[in-house]
Amino acid sequence: MQVEVLVFGQLVELLGASSLSVRLPRPATARDVFHAVLATLPNPAPSIPPLAFAVNRVHATPEAAVEDGDEVALLPPLAGG
Repeated sequence: MQVEVLVFGQLVELLGASSLSVRLPRPATARDVFHAVLATLPNPAPSIPPLAFAVNRVHATPEAAVEDGDEVALLPPLAGG
C-alpha cells in the first residue's frame, strides 16, 4: 500500500521536502510510517525528538492503523513562549 506523509520541522530539513510517499506492507500503523520515513534518511539517522501523529488530519496514536491512500502527518513537539 502507499501512504502520503507530511513532515514538519527538522524532518523537512533532513528530507529536503515537506511531503513524500512511502510504500508499506499491510497491516501498517502510524509508527510503521515513521520508521519507513527514517529508512529514507542517510545512515546513521540523526536523533529525532518524539513526534505526534495525525492520520487523515485527525490526531492519532502511534498504533493507529493506516490504509492505502491515507495521509499521515509526523508532527514535531510544539514550543511556545
